[in-house]
Amino acid sequence: MIFKNFLNIKNNKIIKKDLSNLLKNQPQLFETLKPNYKYSYSKKIISKYKKFFNIRIIGMGGSVLGAEAIYHFLKNKVKKKLTFVNNLNSNADYFKDKNINLNLVISKSGNTLETIANASALIKSKDSNIIITEDKDSYLNDLAIKLKAEIFEHKNYVGGRYSVLSEVGMLPAELMNLSEGKFKQFNSLIKNKTFINNLVNNVAATLNLIKNGKYTSVILNYDEQSENLFKWYQQLIAESLGKKSKGLLPVISSMPKDNHSLMQLYLDGPKKSFYTFFNVLDNKHVKVNNKNIFIRQKYLKNKSIEQIKQSQMLATEKVFKIKKIPFRSFRILKRNEKSLGELFCFFILETVLLGRALNVNPFDQPSVELIKQETKKILI
Repeated sequence: MIFKNFLNIKNNKIIKKDLSNLLKNQPQLFETLKPNYKYSYSKKIISKYKKFFNIRIIGMGGSVLGAEAIYHFLKNKVKKKLTFVNNLNSNADYFKDKNINLNLVISKSGNTLETIANASALIKSKDSNIIITEDKDSYLNDLAIKLKAEIFEHKNYVGGRYSVLSEVGMLPAELMNLSEGKFKQFNSLIKNKTFINNLVNNVAATLNLIKNGKYTSVILNYDEQSENLFKWYQQLIAESLGKKSKGLLPVISSMPKDNHSLMQLYLDGPKKSFYTFFNVLDNKHVKVNNKNIFIRQKYLKNKSIEQIKQSQMLATEKVFKIKKIPFRSFRILKRNEKSLGELFCFFILETVLLGRALNVNPFDQPSVELIKQETKKILI
């Protein structure tokens, strides 16, 4: 990963000290980031499920976003069809899909309303089923008994949005025949001075931007396969930091498509945002057809679609510099489990450090519970 920071913040001693304290007194959920984390499933038990080709994952928020990010980011390596049921949509095609071999249902509480509704509507008696939920009385535990489904524990100390490297994300990764161990980069990263310096400088710069009234974090995503990664990131940042009238609004912008819709606003609109450029360099190189290029466009001859996209990104960064618009950039050199694991670690550590610096609890989401309570009252 090649990382370029927003700003060069010299006074980052407080963040560096806080990171040191965090690593000395690690939250229990950090165990999931490490290669020696003990899963509630065994590789032997799930080996029989790896033969299935058509897999449906049912969940909401953090229960499904991590697996979805993994699937789409590494889709070139996955030779299976996965369907993600992550909303309430009665018109969705998955209600007509009769080819599902395996359902994987995930909910920490086991009582998530949307997950219950979708599971009850979709699961058929002939299906094979795996359920991941807390070890307590719940709808999903009752359903597992009724279906005689395989059931694995969702550790109660792992919040959904931080669960991507636990059972919640790694069991799906194993069903995709990906290498679970290669995602686990935490132990090596916290010993990597470049990674630590980038992380500390990034958090310090972000806090400086927030202090100056910039609360919107716009992700300029130049890699379509990473859109779901940033939907995962969007939940992580918004749900972790959005408390006590504080927080950040993460917005995903598809590039270079949005050059033709939103870029004018980004460049000349209100200066209330900061930006993240993101691209993966390990892509196919589809070249333009020189026969279809005229003399006025000769600069496109022998160029690939990727080269053109890279040029647009570099040009946009240059204009941002000229206009003094704050940004950082990630360039991922290889599309694999290791690079994705590094990104997961970076964003999780970033979020926890930002929460601590803003004096908010990055691990709860108290107001969302109010909607759940009111919805249940209406349905009753």
